[in-house]
Amino acid sequence: MRDADIHWQKTRRLTFILLLFWIFVTFVLTWFSRSINAVVILGFPLGFYMAAQGALVIYLLIIWWYNRQMKKLDAEYGVEDE
Repeated sequence: MRDADIHWQKTRRLTFILLLFWIFVTFVLTWFSRSINAVVILGFPLGFYMAAQGALVIYLLIIWWYNRQMKKLDAEYGVEDE
């Protein structure tokens, strides 16, 4: 395989994994919000906290991780921005 094909394959794999994680945070945690509301943080149920603040922080972490990993991949295959 060419380097470009391997780079694209690794890029797709990273994107797919992070997309699955995003789906998990967005839909699975909301589906079980009644169950996780038994946990209380600073007077608020965990379901409320995840909807109001936690999910946004996790989304930012997903973006940060994607950017970090893509910079490594681009440098490895010589397609980094100048």
